[in-house]
Amino acid sequence: QVQLVESGGGLVQAGGSLRLSCAASGSISRINAMGWYRQAPGKQRELVAVITNGDNTNYADSAKGRFTISRDNAKNTVYLQMNSLLSDDTAVYYCNVKGRRGWNTLFDKWGQGTQVTVSS
Repeated sequence: QVQLVESGGGLVQAGGSLRLSCAASGSISRINAMGWYRQAPGKQRELVAVITNGDNTNYADSAKGRFTISRDNAKNTVYLQMNSLLSDDTAVYYCNVKGRRGWNTLFDKWGQGTQVTVSS
């Protein structure tokens, strides 16, 4: 089994910063991609940022220039540094990890979600 533990959400004023963390554990043999998604009330879940092997990154247009995704391979942990936060960034943020456990079992795991609230 693979477990994800998220942390770092909270309440912040507009213009402030937060750093989210997501640590993966369990019988993981390889991680292919780690990402962050978010879901605001009444909206669909959307990609915020993803980082793959080789540190290739992809950002939603709304995150470019303000958010930075990074990973610590030794700790199987992904981070999302969020700066210049806007009220529109208010959402539940979910970590997602794709990889392989054991010899050839692929997994696609979601975290429990962490609330980010930006007050204007």
